[in-house]
Amino acid sequence: MITIEEIKALREETGLSIMQCQKALEEADGDKAKAIALLKAKGAEIASKKGERTLGAGTVAAYIHAGEAVGVLIELLSETDFVAKNPEFKAVAKEIAMHIAAMKPADTAELLSQPFIKDPSKTIADIINGTVQKFGERTEIGQFARFAID
Repeated sequence: MITIEEIKALREETGLSIMQCQKALEEADGDKAKAIALLKAKGAEIASKKGERTLGAGTVAAYIHAGEAVGVLIELLSETDFVAKNPEFKAVAKEIAMHIAAMKPADTAELLSQPFIKDPSKTIADIINGTVQKFGERTEIGQFARFAID
């Protein structure tokens, strides 16, 4: 039997809905690591299904590193303003901007394949797929620019 505490812990770690966390834990027979892997796979599946939808909205986030010698601007695209204006969506954009400041990816393809600096068990592509899973909308990185004083 899956407990409420287990569901809550998985929800806190993933940020996904209670129902998604409960179903994943049930399918994984209570194994949290297996449930996380299932949710990650489900996120990639959902993202691929939404790949043809039009991106008509988004947010621009900025990150300035301590010391003000490195800064990043990033465009994170979504389908609707409803998602783009969500504080959690904006937080994802800011987290990716911080990652870009630290990891210096040359382009979007390289960025998507990099392990996320705050959680190396996930790539930036996994972060994007998780955002798609959470908000139910196609999400992509539009443009980004990293500025640094050498």
